[in-house]
Amino acid sequence: MTHSYRQPGIVLTDRRFTVPLDHDDADGETIELYAREVVASDKADDDLPWLLYLQGGPGFGAHRFIGKQAWLGRALEEFRVLLLDQRGTGASTPANRQTLPLRGGPREQADYLTHFRADSIVRDCEAIRPQVTGGAPWTVLGQSFGGFCTVAYLSTAPEGLRAALITGGLPALDAHADDVYRAAYPRIERKVAAHYARYPQDVERVRRIAEYLLRHEPVLNGGYRLTVEAFQSLGILLGGSEGSHRLHFLLEDAFVRTPQGLELSDAFQEEVHHLLSFAGHPLYALVHEAIYGQDERPTAWSAERVRAEFPQFDAGKALTGDGPVLFTGESVHPWMFDTDPALRPLRDTAHLLAERTDWTPLYDRARLAANEVPVAAAIYHDDMYVDTGHALDTARAIRGLRTWVTDEFEHDGVRAGGPRVLDRLLALARDEV
Repeated sequence: MTHSYRQPGIVLTDRRFTVPLDHDDADGETIELYAREVVASDKADDDLPWLLYLQGGPGFGAHRFIGKQAWLGRALEEFRVLLLDQRGTGASTPANRQTLPLRGGPREQADYLTHFRADSIVRDCEAIRPQVTGGAPWTVLGQSFGGFCTVAYLSTAPEGLRAALITGGLPALDAHADDVYRAAYPRIERKVAAHYARYPQDVERVRRIAEYLLRHEPVLNGGYRLTVEAFQSLGILLGGSEGSHRLHFLLEDAFVRTPQGLELSDAFQEEVHHLLSFAGHPLYALVHEAIYGQDERPTAWSAERVRAEFPQFDAGKALTGDGPVLFTGESVHPWMFDTDPALRPLRDTAHLLAERTDWTPLYDRARLAANEVPVAAAIYHDDMYVDTGHALDTARAIRGLRTWVTDEFEHDGVRAGGPRVLDRLLALARDEV
C-alpha cells in the first residue's frame, strides 16, 4: 500500500518492498525495504526516467529532504527520484541493539549482519527495480558508501544502470582495511593541522578538555562515557564543508565555573553526546570495517591497530609535551562498544564480525574494465573519508569513467554544492563537457 503527500513543489510517495534476507536463498527469510518516491509537483503525471539515490554510510537511511533541498531540486527537473533506506536503516527492517537479539546470540547476530554489505544492497536494488521502473534501467547517484555500492552495481548488474554518478565514493578495489587506514591517518592529521591553523586558540582549548577528561571521564546523558579517545573522534566533523567551524564553536564554550571549580558545561556535554552516540545509526559501527573485507583476512579492528603506528594521535603522550592533541576521524574502534550504551549489548557481535575470514569480493575488475555504462565521479581533493589516490586508481580501472577532481568541496559536496555538483556529473556522463 502506498501513501502520497505533498511538500512545497514536490509530491512524495511512501514505497515498501519485501526482499530476501539472503538473495541466494529466495525462499528463505525476508526483510522489508522502505523508499520515498519524489517527483516535482508540475511533473507528477509525467512519464519520467528514474534516479535512485544511495546514501552514504554504511548504516544511514536516505536523507529526509524538505522540498527541493541540496541536489534534489536539480534532479527533479528531469527525474522521478527514489530515496532508498538501505537494508537495516531508516524505516527499513531495523538492525540495532533492540532488534538484533531476535536473531539469537552474538554469533547468530554476526551471521545475520554479513548480509548488510554493498553486494546485498545492490541485489536489493535489482529486486525492486522492476516494481519501480517496469524493468527499465535507472540512473544511480551514490554518495560516499553509496558510491561503493554503485561500483559494486557496475561489477555485478550493469544491465540495471542507465548511468552511474558517484560523489566522494570510489572505493579501493583490492585494498585491505589496513591499507585504507594507513592512508587515512596522514589525511586526518592534515585536516587537524588545517583546523588549528584556522583557529589557533583551539590548540589550548583541546588540551584543557583532554586533560579534564583524563582526570574525570564524565558520564553523559544516557550513560555515554566520555573518554579522551571518544572526544578525539569528534574530528569526524573535519571532513565536512562546515565541520571545522562547527568544531570551533563547540570547543569555545566547553567549560563553566561551578562551586566545585571548572566543569564541562551541560550544553557542551549534550552536544558532544549528540555527535558521538551511535543510537541512530548502530550499523555504521557494526559493519563499517566489514565494507572493506574482501578475502580471507579478518579486518581485526584495523583502525585501532593501525592507529598504533601513528603515535602522534596518542593524547596522553601529546599532553606530556607542548604539542597539539590530534583529533581522529571516520574510524570505528573496539572501545566504542564500551563507551556507548547503544553499542554495549552488541560488543560480542562486533568482535565476531572483526574476526571473520570468509568475506567475498565486492568488485569485479574484469567487468569494470569492460564497462559500457556512462559513469562520472566527483573526487574531492584530499577527501578526509575516502583516499584520493585510491579513488583515482579505481577511476582508471573503470572503462569510460570520467572524473571531476576538485578542491572546491569537502566530502559533503553533493549537499553543500548540490545542484552544481549533480549538474556537472550529468554533463560528464552525457559527454556534454
